[in-house]
Amino acid sequence: MGARVVRMFRNFNLENRVFREISKEKPRAAPRHAVSDPPSAAGSEAAETAVDPVNRRNDPLLTLLKSVYVESKDPAAAAEASKEVTGAKEAERRPLRFSLPGDPYGLVELTDVPKGKLTIAEALKALSSHQRQPGAWTPEKIAQEYSLDLKDTKALVEFFIPFQVQIIPPKTDSTKQIKAS
Repeated sequence: MGARVVRMFRNFNLENRVFREISKEKPRAAPRHAVSDPPSAAGSEAAETAVDPVNRRNDPLLTLLKSVYVESKDPAAAAEASKEVTGAKEAERRPLRFSLPGDPYGLVELTDVPKGKLTIAEALKALSSHQRQPGAWTPEKIAQEYSLDLKDTKALVEFFIPFQVQIIPPKTDSTKQIKAS
């Protein structure tokens, strides 16, 4: 219903409004910039003298240009060289030290990892063994066992601590306990 009313008001007296707009006086265009006279023969001679120093040979600038030496390298060749370096690093792999039994979460079981990397299971195993026996599992030994950087291993041991499960005994004997089956 609203569209019909809007259409009626929009189309009301349409022709008269259009003719009124058409018959209005049009705005005048802005005046154009005054153009100078076309170049004459005398003007072309002046233009030639202005272009002449540009085309003339400048010996001091030419000697300076000869002393410039530009050395460039192909970016594609640099990219290939970096790929070769990363390919060599990826080739250095080590077998797994520790893995979870079975096929957890339906993931493909890993057989080896790049040097300098750890799996989650290996990281937890290394951290928990360091936590239990810090004298036997020093950061140096962990770095050697898992082919890690010593600085990264020290930071790992210092800042990451695996979860500890603590069973708190009940205060009284009358409290119900869940027995292990």
